[in-house]
Amino acid sequence: MRNFWLGLMFLLSACGGGGSSGSTAGTGATGTTGTGTQTSSSCSLRMRQDFVLAALQDNYLFPETLPASLDPAQFSTLSSYVDGLTATARSQRRDRFFTFVTSIADENAFFASGSSAGFGIRVSTDATAGKTFVSEAFEGAPALAAGIDRGTEIVAIGDTPSNLRNVSDIIVAQGAGGVSAALGPSTAGLARTLRITDSSGTRDVTVTKANYDLIPVSSRYGAQVIDDGGRKVAYLNLRTFISSADPQLRTAFDQFRAQGVTDFVIDFRYNGGGLVSIAELIGDLLGANRSTSDVFAFRTFKPEKSSQNSTRRFAPKPQSVAPVRIAFITTGATASASELVINSMSPYLGANEALIGSNSFGKPVGQIAVDRAACDDRLRVVAFSEQNAANAGFYYDGLAGRVGASCAAGDDLKHPLGDPQEASVRQALDFIAGKSCTPITASGAQTSQSLRSVPELMTPSNPTTAQREVPGLF
Repeated sequence: MRNFWLGLMFLLSACGGGGSSGSTAGTGATGTTGTGTQTSSSCSLRMRQDFVLAALQDNYLFPETLPASLDPAQFSTLSSYVDGLTATARSQRRDRFFTFVTSIADENAFFASGSSAGFGIRVSTDATAGKTFVSEAFEGAPALAAGIDRGTEIVAIGDTPSNLRNVSDIIVAQGAGGVSAALGPSTAGLARTLRITDSSGTRDVTVTKANYDLIPVSSRYGAQVIDDGGRKVAYLNLRTFISSADPQLRTAFDQFRAQGVTDFVIDFRYNGGGLVSIAELIGDLLGANRSTSDVFAFRTFKPEKSSQNSTRRFAPKPQSVAPVRIAFITTGATASASELVINSMSPYLGANEALIGSNSFGKPVGQIAVDRAACDDRLRVVAFSEQNAANAGFYYDGLAGRVGASCAAGDDLKHPLGDPQEASVRQALDFIAGKSCTPITASGAQTSQSLRSVPELMTPSNPTTAQREVPGLF
């Protein structure tokens, strides 16, 4: 039964981004065989259950929380069995659906190039107001080509133009999950008619889902230098930590370096994490003034696996910059690899580092891959924690209060990402300029009435790999 491969592709991912709708993430992995489908005698549900139990017993960071006995026959799917095994750690907020089974093929495709199928938008819902909005639209995907972009309100959804249902009615009857269901599965060729409202008015558009590669750094606003009253400030928006981000990040920082920028706004507001290697690259690119003996992060496994513990030190690149101040824009969807970067820079920046927006999710642990290739099963098991050079980690309640400064701000859908007038970007620029602000509370609660009711990124009950890694993706 120990017919599996231990993956070396370390992952720091929030499984849906960790927003308030993320509680459903991980309850049913999708993929070729990830939902409990029996494909052969060697891939029976019971044999797959035995596989994940053995892998958890061998690698799980919280072995004391595993049940002494759990009858596999009580569970009709592999994912529900994994959830049963990790229920205690989840109740302690240490593993909030971070351990899950997915498809090897689907995950490899996503982490290589951002491969996905859908409209290519992030969708958020304000359940109180009964409204649904587009928080972001991706280049090269169907929705943006149809004129749907950030700030667009989706008023109604239908399979055809003749059966449109008002989003407000869907939310009353079914909640945000009803909106997710109405948008349909991530299947290329699936069409939906959307009644939308934006600055051009209200109209009906029919959009067909298609395969596309997600661009980690937007070609429109992802990397730019903002002139803020004569002060040059670099702005970087990273959507997700995947392999194809590497050349884009190097190009962006090369441009920042060439312009001599020392103040940075790094926008992780929707970034649910991903590959540790890309987080380490960002650290290196921010480390021109770091010695190769300076610690980026300590990686710690359970005591029985302590021989695998490691220390990652800075390794500056030709494109590296030497930041004086960094403002990280965060929300409850900011998790894992994003938090690793923020936490790892904290000992070196002190009060010159700030969270802007709202509190991050709180995931200081990472997953390894344990594969059963014959069944296309990949168990992502929480196996290690990460601490910074000051040995600070374990921020299960987010990073508010853990960094030198913070400023509360809203996610302003009325302005494009990267726009100096967008609420969070404006607050980040004000922090860099030395202006005072209202701190983010550790609970994430804000005092400003304008921040109390905001759209929340949606997560479907059965997310694809892409939807786990890119919060709100449809």
